[in-house]
Amino acid sequence: MSLTAEDVQRNRHDLAAFNVERIEELHAKEREAIASFTGQFDELEAALGMLHLGDHLGWKPLVLIHNKRTIRKYEEILGIDIREFFPPEGPSADRSLGYRIAKKLGNFWKAVSGEIKDDELKAQRREVA
Repeated sequence: MSLTAEDVQRNRHDLAAFNVERIEELHAKEREAIASFTGQFDELEAALGMLHLGDHLGWKPLVLIHNKRTIRKYEEILGIDIREFFPPEGPSADRSLGYRIAKKLGNFWKAVSGEIKDDELKAQRREVA
């Protein structure tokens, strides 16, 4: 599915606003992570992707996208705690279908922890989509 020009324009509008200090902070985290990294570079690349998306999405959608072990691994690579480094919800958070469903269900942590059963999630996904 491709986006219309209007969709792209709306998405641009919903990007996180950055000031010079935040850009410098993100750049410093990126450079330090690259300089001190050892291991498989696909993990570094993915962690840097999370770093770049975090302000746009927020940490709540990130914990839906990644499992706890992956989040911990990326936090270690980047030297951050996502709950302190990123806002709970960024301006592009609702572009995540999973996050929209979790919000609609009304209990974010139940959705994250898996307390809500697959059948309930499927039904909610149909309603949201």
